[in-house]
Amino acid sequence: MLTVNMADVINVLKLIAPYLIALGVVLVAAIAVVIIAGRREKATRFMMRRQSLLALLLAIVAIANLICFGPMSNMITLATGNGEISDKTIDEARALSEDVAGEGIVLLENKGILPLSQKKLNVFGWSSTNPYYGGTGSGGFSADFETTSLLDGLHQAGFETNQELSDFYTAYRTDRPEIGLFGQDWTLPEPALSTYPEQMLENAKNYSDTAVIVFARSGGEGADLPKDMTAEGLTYNQNSTEYNDFSEGQHILQLSKTERDLFDTVCGSYENVIVVYTGANTFEMSFVDEYPSIKGLIWCQGLGQGGFPALGDILSGEKNPSGKTSDTFVRHIDKSPWFNNFGDYAFDNVDEFTLDSGDMYLGVSKPHFVNYVEGIYVGYRFYETAAVEGLINYDEEVQYPFGYGLSYTTFEQKMGDLTVQNGTISVSVTVTNTGSVAGKSAVELYDTPPYTNSGIEKAAVNLVAFEKTDFLQPGNSQTLTLSFTEESLASYDDKNAKSYVLEAGDYVISLRADAHTVIDEKTYTVDSTVVFDESNKRSSDSVAATNHFDSALGTATYLSRADHFANYEEATAAPASYSMSDEAKAEYVCNLNYNPTAYNNDSDVMPVTGADNGLKLEDLRGASYDDERWEQLLDQLKVSEMVSLVGLGGYQTLEVPSVQKARTTDCDGPASITNNFTGKYSIGMPSSVTLACTFNKKLGYEYGHIMGKMCDEMDASGWYAPAINTHRAALGGREFEYVSEDGLLSGTMIAQEVIAAKEFGVYSYIKHFAMNDQETNRWNMVSIWAPEQAIREIYLKPFEIAVKEGGAQAVMSSYSYIGPHWSGANDSLLNKVLRDEWGFRGMVITDYFLGANFMDADAAIRNGNDLMLVAYEMGDNTVNDQTSATGIKALRTAAKNIMYTVVNSRAYEPENLHTGLYSWQIAFIVVDIILAALLIFLELKAIRKFKELKKA
Repeated sequence: MLTVNMADVINVLKLIAPYLIALGVVLVAAIAVVIIAGRREKATRFMMRRQSLLALLLAIVAIANLICFGPMSNMITLATGNGEISDKTIDEARALSEDVAGEGIVLLENKGILPLSQKKLNVFGWSSTNPYYGGTGSGGFSADFETTSLLDGLHQAGFETNQELSDFYTAYRTDRPEIGLFGQDWTLPEPALSTYPEQMLENAKNYSDTAVIVFARSGGEGADLPKDMTAEGLTYNQNSTEYNDFSEGQHILQLSKTERDLFDTVCGSYENVIVVYTGANTFEMSFVDEYPSIKGLIWCQGLGQGGFPALGDILSGEKNPSGKTSDTFVRHIDKSPWFNNFGDYAFDNVDEFTLDSGDMYLGVSKPHFVNYVEGIYVGYRFYETAAVEGLINYDEEVQYPFGYGLSYTTFEQKMGDLTVQNGTISVSVTVTNTGSVAGKSAVELYDTPPYTNSGIEKAAVNLVAFEKTDFLQPGNSQTLTLSFTEESLASYDDKNAKSYVLEAGDYVISLRADAHTVIDEKTYTVDSTVVFDESNKRSSDSVAATNHFDSALGTATYLSRADHFANYEEATAAPASYSMSDEAKAEYVCNLNYNPTAYNNDSDVMPVTGADNGLKLEDLRGASYDDERWEQLLDQLKVSEMVSLVGLGGYQTLEVPSVQKARTTDCDGPASITNNFTGKYSIGMPSSVTLACTFNKKLGYEYGHIMGKMCDEMDASGWYAPAINTHRAALGGREFEYVSEDGLLSGTMIAQEVIAAKEFGVYSYIKHFAMNDQETNRWNMVSIWAPEQAIREIYLKPFEIAVKEGGAQAVMSSYSYIGPHWSGANDSLLNKVLRDEWGFRGMVITDYFLGANFMDADAAIRNGNDLMLVAYEMGDNTVNDQTSATGIKALRTAAKNIMYTVVNSRAYEPENLHTGLYSWQIAFIVVDIILAALLIFLELKAIRKFKELKKA
């Protein structure tokens, strides 16, 4: 999602321009009349001058009415929203932020130093005064709310910090560079060691024998993190080229030379050092092994505007850390299987699909691509499987596994026997606090499926269920039941069966401390292979899954487990070809070659429009999607109403007079509810990564509950969130906004958010559907090539869970192409999978409608995308085909999906329902009446004066 920018302002001015020109013409005409009148008799001169002024006034009033009750009225309505967060809700949000941060912060290392007994701390690093709170772009926060800083969080926990150090960092720089959208600033504002006063360093040693080093990495919408910090054009530091020196080829998720200098000095001067990393992207933490004095390492993934008190409480021991890593921390990010296939890759033979837009932001729209060469082997699925197959030495490649995190106490987890009932497999796990400190423990269950060499690709380890205990006192126990379906063990066979297949054999169900460390295991045996085809669909599917993305396979070589990953070097190499195949070109669609008439069906019957059936939308609140009354209601719609409803869906859904549909407001923000038009925000919550690291479904529900409540108070019925794309690459710019490398963890946590927000009548637009896993070239027609098995098992999985278990009512499609088809006009994705297979009933909106070379409203609605995310006319968001039966049917379906979602939202609760004029429109009408009366009075007075002058 994009926030409002200069391009928006320019487009609005374009809309207003005709009215301004008309006003100018009237003004010039009036001046001309006055000049001519000056040459006539006195009475005529008076009357012509007076009439000219009245004409000018009438023109101004007329133009104002055209603006306020014409195409611009929705923009004014958006800007006059008056919802506001209550103080009580803000307090609740702050309290929840501390709870989420308290369970989401991950303790990665503790060599007997934590919790701290020392209350005086030297806190080093510029990020100690400017930590990472959350991402930029749609993930940004408002300065209207007080932000609890990292140092404030320590102080609230009773720690004293070296003020001289803090003053030094504050004097150096007070703001963190903004990253993303229309310009990247990869400055790492760390003062060079040479600028540290020697006396200050000596004073610090006398102040405390304990040091905390804080460093951070930031991310944002519109830009991925750099793979090579020495590449030409990157900004290192605004003050001196000496700072933040990186070696050639170094990526940003490694320590810079300046940071290394600081670590060398601090770790050489103190025996007790704690490192705090604030950032949502995993980092290369191998430096921990190089400095023996580092006794503690803590990961804070973006704690929002109220979460840092939890860090102080963890350091002091008031809170016992229980967070688990939502992603794998590897020692060599540049050796990851995705590394050579992430970033900027442009096709070299696509002139027929290339357009110079002339836009200062979009520039030349040219198809690009990314090959998802690792297939299903993403994150821990690769490292665990590669270790089993002997491809890697696990300890040399992985530092902190997925699902890893330390505590101040110890827990014993005992696994019971597997039980099976009606296709559901359950196991009881008894957790006992065997230590001396109260705390919580996450319980993680994985499966290891049977694998046949060269058969269906399967990872050696897959998360199948997780839970979290209550707060357990020392010696206390709790028994949790973890469940999953037999169907969920199936793998997708995209080559032969072209459906999900549960192969016969032994499935090892293991209880693990993390993805790598086995506590206990049991075996579940499948006696015979089960194929979930059209005659035997999965119980969770409405229609059996089958291949719909063959065209997305492309020409890349994909990683295979066969023969112990024999093709690893070939598959993970950089792209060998930059050419689009002839087969892909034959299917490729963009605005340059899209012709709606070519997709018309002559057998389609023109729907009824403009009927008078006496129905209102509110009559269908609670009615099923298939209720026959929907057809009668849809018959009442006018074509012009449907065109506006579909095309002007930015931050709203429009009113529809013929069925008395109420207008609704939608707000942005994954961690902060944002109204870009009124400038009102909610307080910023912890990042989705922090929430994921809690492994606590209840907190996921409470997070969605507070977000839904804040939407309700801001009079927003729709929420452009949560975002659940996959953490494919550590360098992803929006990792803070997304959840995890694991689809089950992501989907389950997000499903809880969706369920809770829905309790306030808020529909959550889960996004970005799908394969929007990098920011580079997201506006530049980036085609994602991947095998269908990976598309389904990795990238669609979290969305599937959010729809099936969370009951998601709205979806935001992505900018990305899946193979040759834009996701926002992809029938396979939006109709065949989302609606047909998963049973989704609701509306789909585009990502921000740019007017780019691939975004077209007509193509969108014909392929399952109902709403264009823009609030003003800009060409391609207006459906061009308004006469064919096929086009009108597509409009009708899109209008139904929008109205079905809206009528079942908070907007149609009695206390919120508003279908008439808005207060500002009523006020404008009152002003119109007063002005009309005034004009009549002035006109009568002018006539009387004219007669007097004429008589004289």
